[in-house]
Amino acid sequence: MGAGKSTIGRLLAKELRLLFKDSDKEIELRCGANIPWIFDKEGEPGFRDREQAMLAELCELDGVVVATGGGAVMREANRLALHQGGRVIYLHASVEQQVGRTARDRNRPLLRTANPEATLRTLLETRDPLYREIADLVVETDERPPRMVVIDILERLQQLPPR
Repeated sequence: MGAGKSTIGRLLAKELRLLFKDSDKEIELRCGANIPWIFDKEGEPGFRDREQAMLAELCELDGVVVATGGGAVMREANRLALHQGGRVIYLHASVEQQVGRTARDRNRPLLRTANPEATLRTLLETRDPLYREIADLVVETDERPPRMVVIDILERLQQLPPR
């Protein structure tokens, strides 16, 4: 959360001349409701079901860069779909960076807590190993402008062996 998935994904897609899809935005478009509303009405499990269906669909597409929600990795079906769908790039950000980037964002239901920093620490501890398990690349985003991160990704993608 707050690692820059949407911003960096959009820039990367532009550089690669590919379509960009943000799974959360696609869910919102399909439902006609925002993520906090879905969480309020269906709870996290209902949202995660929608997310899993959307990721399965998006991972079947060719020529697309997909940005997922931060919790997508929690379901094994999502990890499998992402891994089979193409290259997985894990954008890693420290908790401190995440706190700064999400502090004013009211569109993050999981951070509606008394201590968002503690929540982010717990989420990172749980999610980090799962992202690393499926990642072809792990890219640090702390204190780096999005364009520099994209240049790093493009250089490192060229060095990967074909799948």
